[in-house]
Amino acid sequence: MSAWPRTDVDAFAPILELLRAAGLAGAKEHPRAVPLAGGVSSDIWKVDLAQGPVCVKRALPRLRVAQLWEAPVERNRYERMWMETVGAIIPGATPGVLAHDDTGFFAMEYLAPERYPLWKTELAAGRADKIHASEVGDRLARIHAATAGNSAIAGRFATDAGFHAIRLEPYLVATARRHPALATRLLALAERTAATRLCLVHGDVSPKNLLIGPQGPVFLDAECAWYGDPAFDAAFCLNHLLLKCLWVPAARDAFLACFDAFSASYLAGADWEPRAALEARVASLLPGLLLARVDGKSPVEYLTGESDKARVRRVGSRLIEAQPSTLAQVRDAWLRS
Repeated sequence: MSAWPRTDVDAFAPILELLRAAGLAGAKEHPRAVPLAGGVSSDIWKVDLAQGPVCVKRALPRLRVAQLWEAPVERNRYERMWMETVGAIIPGATPGVLAHDDTGFFAMEYLAPERYPLWKTELAAGRADKIHASEVGDRLARIHAATAGNSAIAGRFATDAGFHAIRLEPYLVATARRHPALATRLLALAERTAATRLCLVHGDVSPKNLLIGPQGPVFLDAECAWYGDPAFDAAFCLNHLLLKCLWVPAARDAFLACFDAFSASYLAGADWEPRAALEARVASLLPGLLLARVDGKSPVEYLTGESDKARVRRVGSRLIEAQPSTLAQVRDAWLRS
């Protein structure tokens, strides 16, 4: 009898076929598979093979959030391609891809949490190390720099429609509907982001998608991969560092130090465009993402108090109106609120 969960028996056959075709599972091997937590947009399993565990991932057509949020499942293929592309640029910056097929599955290395703790888990415990933040910023800049102006990569990741469905619509466009007075500026941010195509973008650079590895940060969950605006990646990550100040107030100063460290290392590595122009796009987009994490389709799960939500709305709204051009302006406004 297979050890696959009963609710997923239909998924087991193609996955087992994939693993056997790739030589990862034996012809008579019936591995145990355990669903992994945290999959909002995908099903993820740890499959215990005779030669060692692997992860298998399948994208969902409808995300597990309160509001209706559908997204094309071909993002699974682009995520796998992002990992392969980035793994060639910075070995070890992503889990290695082991196998894939055309049915929406791919298998990758399983990285044990004992050696690769999740950055979000570290931050939740108040362990906000600015060295880790600096390393994330540095690696992200290296990925952006290595792919900037590359027409071949741009052609492989022409995922404009998918990025709109997964990122721009549920974050900026949905938030504009909730805030009519800010709609013009929020929609302008979405349009500017969509029209800026400079390098390979991850699209979900969040502490929940970063492991702290022995050789540096490891990026996960590149389902939103797109050839577009690098400012989105930087703003997305910095947004989380600000919001964590409300989640773990005792570590506020450490989170802000991480904000500064990420900003400095990322901008230091940005050689594909004038840094002032890049920073201005990051700084002006960041308030829109702040507001989106309380009033968009994907609110952060740890902001449950109305006073915290009100603070985010207050700061985000003021900054959207002010259109900051530097990250120091955003940081200082958040600190004063």
